[in-house]
Amino acid sequence: MAGVTRALISVSDKTGVVEMAKGLAALGAEILSTGGTAKALREAGVAVTDVAAYTGSPEILDGRVKTLHPKIHGGLLGRRSLPQHVAEMQQQGIGPIDVVVVNLYPFEAAISKPDCTFEHAIENIDIGGPSMLRSSAKNHEDVAVVVDPADYGRVLEALKAGAVTKELRRELAAKVFQHTARYDSLIAGYLEKQLSTGQGKFPAILSLQFERAEILRYGENPHQQGAFYREVGSREPSVSRAKVLHGKAMSYNNYLDANSALELAKEFSETAVVIVKHNNPCGVALGASPVEAYVKARETDPVSAFGGVIAFNRPVDLAAAKEITSTFVEVVVAPGYREDALAELKRKKDLRLLDIGPLTSEAREGLDLKKLVGGLIVQDRDLGALADLKALAVPTKRKPTDEEYAACAFAWKVCKHVKSNAIVYARAGQTVGIGAGQMSRVDSVKLAGMKAVLPVKGCVMASDAFFPFRDGLDAAAQAGITTVIQPGGSIRDQEIVTAADEHQVAMILTGMRHFRH
Repeated sequence: MAGVTRALISVSDKTGVVEMAKGLAALGAEILSTGGTAKALREAGVAVTDVAAYTGSPEILDGRVKTLHPKIHGGLLGRRSLPQHVAEMQQQGIGPIDVVVVNLYPFEAAISKPDCTFEHAIENIDIGGPSMLRSSAKNHEDVAVVVDPADYGRVLEALKAGAVTKELRRELAAKVFQHTARYDSLIAGYLEKQLSTGQGKFPAILSLQFERAEILRYGENPHQQGAFYREVGSREPSVSRAKVLHGKAMSYNNYLDANSALELAKEFSETAVVIVKHNNPCGVALGASPVEAYVKARETDPVSAFGGVIAFNRPVDLAAAKEITSTFVEVVVAPGYREDALAELKRKKDLRLLDIGPLTSEAREGLDLKKLVGGLIVQDRDLGALADLKALAVPTKRKPTDEEYAACAFAWKVCKHVKSNAIVYARAGQTVGIGAGQMSRVDSVKLAGMKAVLPVKGCVMASDAFFPFRDGLDAAAQAGITTVIQPGGSIRDQEIVTAADEHQVAMILTGMRHFRH
């Protein structure tokens, strides 16, 4: 494709469109446009031909039909390399359209507003725009089609240099079909949610939209290739939306661990620090300051914390930064860094620093997806939480003290983020031992004791699911645990309660399970 005789511009997002139109006009292109775009271009001094004037057909049905015309789609779809197409276009008075600049009605923005009515949503479904985009992208051999304002400059530079290359036209066409696919999936998902027979968040066809953010050096292991994709439209503060401020590129495992650490840190309103190793927390603590919380978290398991991933739910200050640089750490993720702390952390050239921005009250929602070979299992994210532990059932003779209630509330939040079978030993505001990922619950109980560096006597224990036998409770009591928080629901619950009473251990039943596979 060389040169440009005619360009069609019709956009909802007018970012950069005036500059684009002026650039095309300077190259000698006739500018065709419609509605608000034509008005904006004229006001900026760009000569514009209305599509209605070009086609000889007025806009009808309140503007629903304006670009759906043979002179438009013939100009887009006509193949310049086929003599019969050229002859037929000339016979029908159809001129070629060489450049198309189109983006679509803001359907997503419309339906995201809480007061959006069904009628308003329907009116924000674009018909002409996707039709022009698809026609142009199909015929990208002859038409440069631009859906993303970020590409305006590239296309203008290519045209000024003489031609838009085949490679760039193909890239732009692929972008169009990615854009229209997402647009259609949003509409289909919205409409299905309106059906009384629909499954709401679990539609019959699940369409997912993720944009590639980064090619990774490799996947979980060096022989696997990997990439990182960001969910389109996600707004929640997260590792996926974080800015990498410093350090070498994130790895596949870094992303997994950083996400796990941050999501646990977000559970706490108090100042909290989480250290993760191999996708399991190895230390979690609360503190009066970030440095106090970090030091307490590291004390849980200093060996495992070496080379770990750290998440803060407060900005990192200089005191915390100095503690971090005193040992080897892979990644730090936080809602900001003080200037002097950042300078201190940057002394470690390989240390990856992620800034997630303010931990706002943006709704925590969405789906949890796990890929199977040939399939996908989907569920709600586990956002289950307990508001008041003192309102829960305590079936044992001994009741927890206030300090034990506080320790159980802390341990329960941590346990939710440990791989099943999960056991957490803790005191108020600090983990003491973590038993993760064992095939039997009693082994997780024993492992938590084995991992404990700090004294266990007087600690509480959280279990992500019920105890099938009393052996786990017996092992915990022998280790020095004084209170247990667990879901209950086993056919042997009474046997477990009896064991707790024998050991004078208090027990809280949550009625909520937190399996994590």
